[in-house]
Amino acid sequence: MRIKKIVLLLFSSLGFISCVWESNDNSQNFLPLDDSEYPYAGIPRLAIETEDFLEIRNKKDEIPAKLQIYGENSPLSNILYLTVRGRGNSSLTMSKYGMKLEFDDKQSLFGMPPDRDWALIANHADKTLLKNYISFKIAQWLNLDYTPHGVFVELYFNRDYKGLYLLTETIKVSKNRVDLSKSTENYLIEVDKKYDPDNQIVFSQSGLSFRIRYPKIIDSTRLVHVQSFLNQWESYMSGDIDYDTLDQKWIDVATYSKYYWVEEFAKNIDNNFNTSVYFSWKPGESMHFGPVWDFDLSYGGYKVLEAEGWYLRWNKWNKHLFKNQKFTKKIKDYWIKNRNVFIAAQDSLKIYQQEIHKAAENNFKRWPILGSTFLWEFSQGYKSHDEAVDSLRNWMQQRTIWIDKHL
Repeated sequence: MRIKKIVLLLFSSLGFISCVWESNDNSQNFLPLDDSEYPYAGIPRLAIETEDFLEIRNKKDEIPAKLQIYGENSPLSNILYLTVRGRGNSSLTMSKYGMKLEFDDKQSLFGMPPDRDWALIANHADKTLLKNYISFKIAQWLNLDYTPHGVFVELYFNRDYKGLYLLTETIKVSKNRVDLSKSTENYLIEVDKKYDPDNQIVFSQSGLSFRIRYPKIIDSTRLVHVQSFLNQWESYMSGDIDYDTLDQKWIDVATYSKYYWVEEFAKNIDNNFNTSVYFSWKPGESMHFGPVWDFDLSYGGYKVLEAEGWYLRWNKWNKHLFKNQKFTKKIKDYWIKNRNVFIAAQDSLKIYQQEIHKAAENNFKRWPILGSTFLWEFSQGYKSHDEAVDSLRNWMQQRTIWIDKHL
């Protein structure tokens, strides 16, 4: 029985796609995919089947599963083995929910570097289906140290069409993601108000909760060390801030400028020191903020509807930082120098919309929620996907105008 390795290269407007798998010459195994109701939309399709067709119930239970990548008429990969579970917080309560994928072996998916861990983002609360994608693009164009890459796919889960998803890299410490050189002296920390008590959690003197993402396991002494650093940082901020000390000892302002503007521009409600606020830190060095994450409720999508007004500037840590005139000027100068990136993002929306147009039609046929406003996650209703994207573009334009006037 001869095994050969096959590399398939595809090119599309969505980018370079690379799938690698092993093929058995004597047999082919396929996961069924019935697209009679939801026809091929020009983007990759994932077929996932769990053991005994078990449904996902939470984000803890890892369910054994199989996955296969499909093109238009046939599979583009052999069957891959993995576990699946739910992912997200509020998004996990929605009808269309996200999933965490963990493959048995590292996989290079669609040109992204090989890894075992991946996420399927549902974007159910985002009727444009583009907010996470365009936010990641902005962060990448600004050259933030690391930003997850993603590819749009359509998902068939246990032979049921689930709609359009964004398959992305997850946030973790590794050579091809958050590269901390695997030193256990480094930390990857998340501000996480919705933490699980089983996680490695410390609390600062202001009451903020922090989850230690890396190292995965540390002893109580080191937890106390992290907590002590955070308390010292908050004490420093509450006094008179010297800019040079701030930049050299506490926070890398150049990195923070990029991070801040991605989040402030989007008025990202999760970034209001609730959850998904990431930074890395090494004792003796300053904090580096990022990666960015979780934008499905941003851009006026939930509660904070208007494009006007500062959202992050006067909250939590930021209210202290922006009292320093030199820090404020650095942030202002960064916007002036890089505002064209945010303009380019607005101009790119229609291009990305065209790439997912047919898939969006399938998605809203499966989930007819475009006009819905009766659930908490649906703050606005639209007559069409075009109208939803136009509304986002208009919001971004108004946001740019307001920022220009109020720097």
